[in-house]
Amino acid sequence: MLLRYLLEPKADKEELVMKLKKLESSVSTGRRWFRLGNVVHAMQATQQSIHATDLVPRLCLTLANLNRVVYFVCDTVLWVRSVGLASGINKEKWRMWAARHYYYSLLLSLVRDLYEISLQMEQVTQDRAKREKLTSQDPLGYSVADEETEWLQSFLLLLFRSLRKHPPLLLDTVKNLCDILNPLDQLGIYKSNPGIIGLGGLVSSIAGIITVAWPHLKLKTHTS
Repeated sequence: MLLRYLLEPKADKEELVMKLKKLESSVSTGRRWFRLGNVVHAMQATQQSIHATDLVPRLCLTLANLNRVVYFVCDTVLWVRSVGLASGINKEKWRMWAARHYYYSLLLSLVRDLYEISLQMEQVTQDRAKREKLTSQDPLGYSVADEETEWLQSFLLLLFRSLRKHPPLLLDTVKNLCDILNPLDQLGIYKSNPGIIGLGGLVSSIAGIITVAWPHLKLKTHTS
């Protein structure tokens, strides 16, 4: 999508753009074959998330995975219509259902990410306070001035340190933020141009490849 968006304004690239559109359609059809298996995977992930030890991740991930199951089902129905197996299906209605449940799934995943980030920030603050107490320095909370700019700088620094210590959380958050751009646009909640959505998809794909190549960078859930 990103490459097609960059080439569309160029009149001499029309033939290449058409080829890219056909390739995108073929890849989309291929993805839907894989999504039949993803339905099963999402159901298994739902069963696993039910056993998460922490309440917030358990609730968020269970609901997110359930919405993901519905999304894959809707996407499969759209594929059935696209190949002509069921022409009576209302494409627009099912497309909106798919986008809505995909959005809910990503939103719940982001809530989980924000919760994990807050825990990491709290841990970093406690660790810093302990170090400063040992060195007889003023705690971090008393060294920050009341001005909003300094508070924001302190918050962003704390956020940076928290995510730097937890790369899997950073990757998961970035991936979810990039993925949510597409359903936000489809549902009309926040309109983006195809270039931004394509760039988000590229970044999300890179983050996904990283977690596959290095499994220890995939965000894990503690289960009982």
